Amino acid sequence: MRILISGVHVFVGTNLVKALSKEHTIYGVDIVSPLKKGVRFTFDWNYQEKPGEIPDVDAIIHLAGKAHDTKNEAAADVYFKVNSELTKKIYDYYLASPRAKKFFHWKC
Repeated sequence: MRILISGVHVFVGTNLVKALSKEHTIYGVDIVSPLKKGVRFTFDWNYQEKPGEIPDVDAIIHLAGKAHDTKNEAAADVYFKVNSELTKKIYDYYLASPRAKKFFHWKC
């Protein structure tokens, strides 16, 4: 399977990559995009503005989100942008995908 993981560089994403990359092709979407073992390529948040950039995938695992701000520096609109707008953007990508049949949304 081809799997797209948003938040591929977070704790859960890192462990999913380790578990899934042995048998599946993994692509990532994240705010940062360094090379990561087991991930074919990590796209930035603006992937939807570049149609056709992400290859068709069979499943999407949405992990990205803003949960805590230990330094109390994030503005309220950052939470909305990441937790609401980004989730909608990724879900719209899933709905428009000709191949993706599964969408998993992880929120803790």
